[in-house]
Amino acid sequence: MVGVGGSIQQIAIILGLFCSFLSNYSLVQISGNSTEVLWSGFDTWRWMFWIELVPATIFLVTLFFIPESPRYLAMKNKQQAGMKILSQLFGAKNAKSMWEEIRQSLGNSEKTKISNLFQAHSFKLKPVVYIAIGLATLQQLVGINVVFYYGAILWQAVGFSESDALLINIISGIISLVACFITLSLIDKLGRKPFLLTGSIGMTFSLIGLVVAFSNGTIDPQGQLQLGDWGFIALVQANLYVFFFNLSWGPVMWVMLGEIFPNNMRGLGLGVAGLAQWLANFLVTMTFPILLAGGGLALAYSLYAFFAFISVLFVIYLVTETKGTKLENV
Repeated sequence: MVGVGGSIQQIAIILGLFCSFLSNYSLVQISGNSTEVLWSGFDTWRWMFWIELVPATIFLVTLFFIPESPRYLAMKNKQQAGMKILSQLFGAKNAKSMWEEIRQSLGNSEKTKISNLFQAHSFKLKPVVYIAIGLATLQQLVGINVVFYYGAILWQAVGFSESDALLINIISGIISLVACFITLSLIDKLGRKPFLLTGSIGMTFSLIGLVVAFSNGTIDPQGQLQLGDWGFIALVQANLYVFFFNLSWGPVMWVMLGEIFPNNMRGLGLGVAGLAQWLANFLVTMTFPILLAGGGLALAYSLYAFFAFISVLFVIYLVTETKGTKLENV
């Protein structure tokens, strides 16, 4: 089982985003505006980037202290190192039995090779690979990173001040963390599929709500979208969307990807799914400004709502529950 461990990755991502939102908001509060000079004659927006060096440096240093995977050490016949890591993670009492279980699993599995991704005597990928690619791409095609990457721009585009837009980002970050912790506490009790389905339905309706709000806006003489009374509705719908995503597809996708592959293709399968996810991320990130300029927010979010609806069908018909299944038994 991956369960809680897989969900922690999404919590770490959201926590990092929340810290960056908080940092950006704090810097703008000091200077008054992102284009104003902050310290040493440099604009605030430049300091927003330079401050990223602090966590990046910490990450680089801590990389040297991350232990190897026990499965990797078992493949390399490094029993002493593997037993030490398992003892640290699960206690000395369980380490020996877990080591033997891993060894047995690896002994019964084929060696990892690219051909394991394909059906026998065919160039078609195995169904599980298509499902993994679907999970990875749909997680991005529902448009979540538009909220995280362009959140401040989005809210300024509908009439909020820069300071208020950055504050909304912080609120969204808090909501995301709360949703992730709910999933963390319940995913091994309720399963993966119920969370995915609930999230897909919730995202579909909240995105439709955003589309309706943006469609009812008016353009002022400066060319800016003004929502009026619809502004509050858009804000609520956007944060509902963020909540449902981080309750479901945010953390659960990582859990599912870690659980659906058998040992003889897990590494390659995760690599293919990861590539698909980042390609989808790149596509959504690059097309949002184009959609915003060409058709406005209503068009962009209509597209994301469509993919959210597709994710409902995907979960119902293609996703299989993996709760309680050990990696060695997939």
